[in-house]
Amino acid sequence: MASANISFDQIPASIRKPGKYFEFNTKLAVRTLPGNPQRVLVIGQRLADTAAQPALAALDVFSDEQAAQAFGRGSNAHLMARAAINANPYLQLTVIGVDDAAAGTAASGSFTFSGPAAAAGVLSLFIGAARVDVAVSAGAAKEVLTLAARHKGSIGNGITVKAQEQIAGLGVTPAQAFQLKGGAGEPDLVPVLGAVVSGGHQIIASPFTGDAALTALRNHLDFVSGPLEQRGAIGVIATTGALADASALSAKLDSGRITAAWYRGSAKLSADIAAAYAAVIASEEDPARPLNTLELKGLDVVDLASRTSRTEQENALYNGVTPLEVAAGDRVQIVRAISTYTKDAQGVDDVSLLDITTIRTLDYVRKACRERIALRFPREKLSDRTPSKVRSELLDVLYKLEELEIIEQVEANKAGLIVERDLQDVNRLDAKIPVDVVNGLHVFAGRIDLLL
Repeated sequence: MASANISFDQIPASIRKPGKYFEFNTKLAVRTLPGNPQRVLVIGQRLADTAAQPALAALDVFSDEQAAQAFGRGSNAHLMARAAINANPYLQLTVIGVDDAAAGTAASGSFTFSGPAAAAGVLSLFIGAARVDVAVSAGAAKEVLTLAARHKGSIGNGITVKAQEQIAGLGVTPAQAFQLKGGAGEPDLVPVLGAVVSGGHQIIASPFTGDAALTALRNHLDFVSGPLEQRGAIGVIATTGALADASALSAKLDSGRITAAWYRGSAKLSADIAAAYAAVIASEEDPARPLNTLELKGLDVVDLASRTSRTEQENALYNGVTPLEVAAGDRVQIVRAISTYTKDAQGVDDVSLLDITTIRTLDYVRKACRERIALRFPREKLSDRTPSKVRSELLDVLYKLEELEIIEQVEANKAGLIVERDLQDVNRLDAKIPVDVVNGLHVFAGRIDLLL
């Protein structure tokens, strides 16, 4: 380098032969913010005897039929992929299958028919949200129909079954809907997540809500999203039970990177709801834009008795739970997407990461700053002039983020943007970047004055 303000990468300073030499510099070409595509990873159990895709091998999935062939038709992984695609057909979806726990047991349940049937007919069984018609012969009596989940594990305990009696004389017990039970054991998520640790997925949907699985998911998200790996991601789970159970689940996690959807009384498995919820989150590339009222297509409409009241929804939102509701037109939609983080390490209430949009916004701001510095200074020397150049680029990124209403108050906070040389490492620059994220308009309050 022979110039105070111009550096060359390919033209050496020692040239003596006369000539006019030019090189191309692309480091200044990109002046915009990076894109923010959202890739979803679905974790699901496969049917080992019919699955074409090996366990722990991630696969990009583009259709229901592809998922059926890859992971076994009717498998947990197949149904989750279907739910995700139904909710967002343009989703960038990856699915990784895992085998049932070897020591697990399958959930089961049975119907007893007292009979005898007065005539031949059809008995309709509702298994989850699917209807299955069973032929019944005239005179059939005292028969027992036993149902067992395809998969071993606790996931089968969420399957709701109901028989609709349509044949005179054929008594069915139990007459009310019930859930299969006895399923135990969940696959170990540690090797599953280890297989995709470098995948760069922004959203991970998990069907498992046991303590070990939740801990593995939280640890994975904290690792890949940390300051060294810098591949920001969030986790998505779901539950269909009581509010108390959903709140207890959220309290165990207390993570700003995990969101738990609650849709009480759904005939769908919580795994399918988690996949649909993750797909809908991925449909919004603006990280700061609220997800309120977005529809989760493909979910069943729960009966009136199961629908949540406003008070229950408020309670859920104060306990780290994202309620889903049935809105006009029988559309199932998000009330407000929040994280499970409610308290800091001291147990003090903390709303800093209340909305899931907050951590998604911070992830995007980091990505934008990181990519700009990487593009502008790939082989930069560190001199006294370097900090000001780096600060200028960071400030430009912040202003562009403000233009898109992802962050705000850049001018008011720019004095807090500090770039300085490290006191211990002579080859290192340190930066403090103030970021005021744009919040969602969740509540509007107005007073109407009566004038007579």
